[in-house]
Amino acid sequence: MMVTAHMKRLLPIVFVAVLAFCACTAPVRQEAVVDTVVDSYGRKVAVPTHPRRVVSLSPAVTEIMYAIGAQDLLVGRTDFCVYPPEAESIPTIGGISNMSVERVLSMNPDMVICGSMVNRKNADQIDGMGTPIVCVVEQPSFEGLYDNIAMIGRLVGRQDEANRLNDSLRRAVSSLPATDATPKSCYYVVGFGPAGNFTAGGNTFINDIIRLAGGRNIAESVTGWNYSMEALMKEDPDYIIVRREDSAAFCSSKPYNQLRAVREGRVIGIVSGMLDLQVPRNVDMVMYLRQRMYE
Repeated sequence: MMVTAHMKRLLPIVFVAVLAFCACTAPVRQEAVVDTVVDSYGRKVAVPTHPRRVVSLSPAVTEIMYAIGAQDLLVGRTDFCVYPPEAESIPTIGGISNMSVERVLSMNPDMVICGSMVNRKNADQIDGMGTPIVCVVEQPSFEGLYDNIAMIGRLVGRQDEANRLNDSLRRAVSSLPATDATPKSCYYVVGFGPAGNFTAGGNTFINDIIRLAGGRNIAESVTGWNYSMEALMKEDPDYIIVRREDSAAFCSSKPYNQLRAVREGRVIGIVSGMLDLQVPRNVDMVMYLRQRMYE
């Protein structure tokens, strides 16, 4: 095709017009919107308001993310993040105490959320390498569950879903019928044997769960997790609460097999994670313990 002199004069004008059109129609790159939160270690962390890739370093965080419908954001978890069962399909970074920071960062997260098993040193290391990490640890009271759900909902952009979950959990707890019965004395087995006896003291959310279920934690006056064999045998509680996988060994070992609750078949085996993690299933545990103690 022959280019005329008239067309040559028009070419620069057309070229400028095309550039202007492309500039108007090309997508505008927006700066990521960030939020500043204060985590459980008192660290101020700048985080994206709508993260797309989250690594969870806490079984409780993973469970809460599923409960508020944010599981699609998870690109990494720990070996201990096994509830709900679907979580096991998510790639794992391995353990927590021997955590590989390089493995965490290799998943290219735009946010990491951890719990109390990740110390501040490791948290600062990850944060210092350009990836924001927020620590959301278990709270000493049952009410702290609602705070943690709200915090995680804020972090992953699911605040409305977190609020709805909290409303549902609160309704379930408030609807529990009052019991006029004398509270049953209970002992929760965290650890036992030659290494010592460990349970949940009065400054834990576990103590609150037992109380809400209508029980009295015999270790409620204890701060921390250590409990003496002498005190356990003296209190001789009405009920023993123990993880199912530890129940047989506890009940067959001396001197635990001499406890009245063991001899009379009042040992409540529970699913691991429902009582020792601060998660929505704590409400189910309240109901389950109440049913077992007052059936």
